Amino acid sequence: MRVQNWDPLETLSPDQKEQLGAFREQLLRFNQRVNLISPDTENAFRTRHLRHCLTLTVRDFPAGSTVVDWGTGGGLPAIPLAICYPEVTVIGVDSVGKKSRAVRTIARRLGLDNCFTWNGRAEEWTGEAHYSVSRATAPLAELWTWHRRVAAALDATNDDEWPPGLLALKGGDLTDEVSALHAADSGAEVERHMLTDLLGRNGFFGEKEIVAVRS
Repeated sequence: MRVQNWDPLETLSPDQKEQLGAFREQLLRFNQRVNLISPDTENAFRTRHLRHCLTLTVRDFPAGSTVVDWGTGGGLPAIPLAICYPEVTVIGVDSVGKKSRAVRTIARRLGLDNCFTWNGRAEEWTGEAHYSVSRATAPLAELWTWHRRVAAALDATNDDEWPPGLLALKGGDLTDEVSALHAADSGAEVERHMLTDLLGRNGFFGEKEIVAVRS
């Protein structure tokens, strides 16, 4: 786990930073006709969307693994993760066809041959994944149900890598969500990482965290 005041953007290569800049341009262009992100947040894209998603890189995803992004919306965090981990397969699942098509087009234009989309309900996706990620999509218990249904076995990871499971970007009081998760699966292990502990004090990240769930 990295130390406080870590900036995920500063750990990237020049090519990755260039790809993320191109992603921003493409997403904002599509956002004029498809609601991928709130227009009110466009000017704060770097902090409210990009840096927020990249906090998931505080630990790595091992090469050869598969990550599914439930409710990917505008490709967040699917596309940033695909850029950061070219040897990882990332699938963005979304029930809105216009969003899935936009993300597929953006990934193709960025040359991301490891990023795919699937249009439909999460409960109906038939693939397998070692990791599930999500940002403001559904309660923890529901996300965990989706993950357990598609979970694939993975060889042991090292200390710098996430153990296989669910990684949810969440905010606010999660007391009820965590209780509901444990009621649904008493054996689920929950690990919580406040973003201010990683990034330092920032008004946007004040109550936000990464919730990691594994069996």
